[in-house]
Amino acid sequence: MIHGLGGTPVEVRVIAQGLARAGYTVYCCQLAGHCGTAEQLQKSNWRQWYASVEAAHDRLKQDCDVVLAGGLSTGALLAMHLAHNRPKDVDGLLLYSPSIILNGWGMPWYMPYLHYLRPWMVTIEMNLTEREPYGLKDERIRSMVVNGMKSGDSKETGFFFTPLRTMLHFNSLAAIVRRELKEIETPTLIIHPREDDVASLSNASEIQRKMAGLVELVVLEDSYHMVTLDKQRNLVLDRTIGFAQSIGRRQPAQIQRQAASGLRRRGG
Repeated sequence: MIHGLGGTPVEVRVIAQGLARAGYTVYCCQLAGHCGTAEQLQKSNWRQWYASVEAAHDRLKQDCDVVLAGGLSTGALLAMHLAHNRPKDVDGLLLYSPSIILNGWGMPWYMPYLHYLRPWMVTIEMNLTEREPYGLKDERIRSMVVNGMKSGDSKETGFFFTPLRTMLHFNSLAAIVRRELKEIETPTLIIHPREDDVASLSNASEIQRKMAGLVELVVLEDSYHMVTLDKQRNLVLDRTIGFAQSIGRRQPAQIQRQAASGLRRRGG
């Protein structure tokens, strides 16, 4: 499970805990440069974020025969990039509010212009301020997140802003993943809100249309961007578990072959 840009593993904790209760092994990775200082986030880049994802995948593959990669927003892009690079080792994708372009109704007017910029094009350093509703329709959860950001607890809730350079690295990652979509055959579940304030539903539609494999799209009617925390988080969990079960049913022959191979190796 992979959190979003400038976020923390707490963003996917509800889903991770629900999967664990259902009997699955879950690992929520922390992306490089995140959960520390603003300077650490600013100095990190998308390749370092992706290295964190590969390390998490390697850790799970040591103990699990079937591995699904799931991510929220930018985390979804990193999961897709992993599936593209390791098609035989990622058995399913869970994409929560996948964000190729930040075109939701809550984005500032200048965001479409930033979309075309890359890190090497910009020398100035500045921060892009987050704004209401912070991806959350649930006012109680939103209040908890805002209070956490005000307290300065970056390990739990992240910051009130995103460094410009961090956003430009997101642009680089999004451009690469967009080109890779037609080559990704991994079975995929997309869960996206109709009223996404950060990345409109067109993101999910484009991904579903361009991916080479089977893609199931679930549209939420009572959530904003942070679907793993928002009002319909229980529905998100239910659909996630259902998808994981369907992937598990597709893989028994593969698991048996791997187990038999392991027995032959141990038996000499």
